[in-house]
Amino acid sequence: MHSVLSNRILGGIIGIASVSLVCLTLYTAYFGVFPDGLQRSGHLLLVMTLVYVGALKSMMGADAEPGLAAVLRRGWVLVVLIAGTIATGHHLVNFDAINDRWGEITDTEIVLAVILVIALFDACRRTIGWPIVILASLFLAYGLLGAYLPDGLAHRGYSLKRVTAQLYLGGGGIFGTPLGVSATFVTGVVVLGALLEKTGAGQVLMDFATGLTGRMRGGPAKAAVVGSSLMGMISGTAVANVLTTGPISIPLMRKSGYRKEAAGAIEAVASTGGQLMPPVMGAAAFIMAEFTSTSYLTIAKAAFLPAVIFYAVLLAMVHFEAIKRNIPLLRDADSVVDWASIAKRAYLLAPLPVFISMLLNGYSIMLSSFWAVAASVIVSYFNRSSAQTPRRMVETAVTAAHAVIPVALACAAAGVIIGIITLTGIGLKFSTLVVLLSGGHLPLALVLTMLTCLILGMGLPTAAAYILVATLVAPALVDLGVGLLAAHLFVLYSAMLSSITPPVALAAYAAASISQGNPLKIAVLACQFGMGAFAVPYFFVYDPALLGIDVTWIQVVVSFLTAIAGGVAASIAMMGYFASRLNILERLGFAVAAVMFMSSDWHFDLIALLISLTLILWNRRRAVAIKDNNPEINEPTKEEKSNETLT
Repeated sequence: MHSVLSNRILGGIIGIASVSLVCLTLYTAYFGVFPDGLQRSGHLLLVMTLVYVGALKSMMGADAEPGLAAVLRRGWVLVVLIAGTIATGHHLVNFDAINDRWGEITDTEIVLAVILVIALFDACRRTIGWPIVILASLFLAYGLLGAYLPDGLAHRGYSLKRVTAQLYLGGGGIFGTPLGVSATFVTGVVVLGALLEKTGAGQVLMDFATGLTGRMRGGPAKAAVVGSSLMGMISGTAVANVLTTGPISIPLMRKSGYRKEAAGAIEAVASTGGQLMPPVMGAAAFIMAEFTSTSYLTIAKAAFLPAVIFYAVLLAMVHFEAIKRNIPLLRDADSVVDWASIAKRAYLLAPLPVFISMLLNGYSIMLSSFWAVAASVIVSYFNRSSAQTPRRMVETAVTAAHAVIPVALACAAAGVIIGIITLTGIGLKFSTLVVLLSGGHLPLALVLTMLTCLILGMGLPTAAAYILVATLVAPALVDLGVGLLAAHLFVLYSAMLSSITPPVALAAYAAASISQGNPLKIAVLACQFGMGAFAVPYFFVYDPALLGIDVTWIQVVVSFLTAIAGGVAASIAMMGYFASRLNILERLGFAVAAVMFMSSDWHFDLIALLISLTLILWNRRRAVAIKDNNPEINEPTKEEKSNETLT
């Protein structure tokens, strides 16, 4: 009885904190943001409360662990909850006094800063995992002990007082720009996404994608690609996208003949790309707007064509896999899609045009998301099953708050990293190192930058990974002549792809939980399916017309078409299959064509086009000859029927 009562009380606190988090965001979206210290500390206070009250609730359930160890764990959570609340709440209670001291830290605040760092790292460990904790701890240790390192890495040395002042009171520390973005832009968009899912708008998008691709070769996989690109406009995170569309698309792919690892890999790659899909994109896009002093609308416009290219290339990979595996059609020619039902529910998508139109008319992201949320609530009442009653609103607030938690904590932990980078100047040293190792050659610098992004981004949410690499390596690309927006989009794209890169591939692990496949095999296959997409950021660095900046529409169209052609050529080379299996010379030819398509010089594009067309015609002719001589060649092999082996 006591356990049930405690759970109800804790559940009530979670509901109140979630509603408070949502209401704070929506209130400031409409009436204006509070001063940074108040807005960000209030946001982090509610997030930390949700983490630790949720931890207590899970520990005090009906099947709670008995014994001294369990009591100590609950005691630790309670202590950290209280201490973290005091350390974070200090900014709220003493906001004016802190401002009047202009960053001068007291002895009490040094203790509070240490407590907050411990509580923050513990909360990150519970919700995101160890990678970001370890990374932030290394930077923190560098700030305190870096004076003892060899020349080239060493700094002049900073005391505990100086470091804590930077992290706790400084505008570039825990309460810096990343947390500010989470407290304003991100939460509003996440609330919109939660509402769209709760009202059934996400299901409408998936039904549309399935209906659109059902009669295509490899239809379920293409439905996953299209659906995930559409759902990316709602969720904006790879793992959330997998868990939303995966339960629908992965069983369909398995039913039609895809191996469980391939089904999981396709979903993981498709969901990862959703973070680039405007109009919502991921949290990193809002952070990029702050870092580059560029409007979000400009970033969304620049990201649109690369996102389309990403999905076009992925569709090509899926198509060639379907031909290679002889995957049957999802629906026969006589089946009919219930488009009337989809159209009848299309009103649930009304908040998206509201959001887009307001952005296009110059309104802020916060105000646009506010009115989109209002529109979503209004249209939900058109049907009783989707109506946002007070109880459902609380449930939606809890869902949105839980989606905000990892982003907010990642941004706060990233604030520790940025604070140390700003204090010690290691970011400049890192950028200089990239330039030196590349010898000033841009192609090598791009490869080194992508590898750095993939390594540093492993196990991190895309927003946190972007913050880190944008601070460390994006300046190196700018120094080598890459445009500011192109450089930041390149590192964002690379950091995003760490979601599918082994050994820590968050999107692949999420897909494995649905497909029941081996997570590592799924991650390896995801890299294979996404290999063509790995080439996309190189296209817009070498051909900035893809970003639509200061160019004519003819240049944009030509660059767009050649980029897709290059991506498809890379896909064919990677899959080793077009109309029939490629030999080594054909694969090499397509790879060469893909590289040549990267150039903005039309002469190289023309040569690449001629090479590709020649190889396509040759391969198709050979496929016809093979089929005429061996009519049974298109029958699936025993190995393919087993659906269990890797490519």
